[in-house]
Amino acid sequence: MHRRTRAWITLTSLTLAAGAGLGVLAALPAAAPAPSMASADTWTVDPVHSFVVFKIKHSGASHAYGMIHGPTGSFSIDAANPGGSSIEVSLQAEKVSTGNDKRDQHIRSKDFFNAKEFPTITFKSTSFKSAGAERYEVAGDLTFRGQTKAVTATLTTVGSGKGMGGPVMGVEATFTIKRTDFGNSTYVAEGGLGDEVTLTVALEGGKK
Repeated sequence: MHRRTRAWITLTSLTLAAGAGLGVLAALPAAAPAPSMASADTWTVDPVHSFVVFKIKHSGASHAYGMIHGPTGSFSIDAANPGGSSIEVSLQAEKVSTGNDKRDQHIRSKDFFNAKEFPTITFKSTSFKSAGAERYEVAGDLTFRGQTKAVTATLTTVGSGKGMGGPVMGVEATFTIKRTDFGNSTYVAEGGLGDEVTLTVALEGGKK
């Protein structure tokens, strides 16, 4: 067979093969778009494994400590978009405990928490800003003794794991308030108790 004829046959075969290949590709379904990144999970606070601890200066000499049991609420931490994070916490003022029943009753009275008139203490974030690895500056509104004030806390993500009911995550926040900002000045002038109270809010949440 003439060389030119053989070349023409080869070229024709390649063209037909390529056309068949393109036909197969055209028949294939279009690739699915990459899934978008899911928004941050929301975690429901577990009141059994969450703790609110406070400390206050006593007689200018030492710190007295106490707890408020059973916090409730939720939080959502978005490391990729900190501004999309949020946290809400609610406490029952009557659940304060310092290890002494008589003192606890006094704290629940009008001299301090006034738990009967203002039974609930709440915090709701208004903004989140990154403050380094696993750390955030959280601004929010704290309502205590019926008054709402803006406060700022430092929040750290502690970790995540698997609890008995499913995935769990922990966060811990610390901040300091002045009692006088919330209309409570008992023993401040006398020096019996300090004005400033430092709180640590340690929350464990389950996935909502």
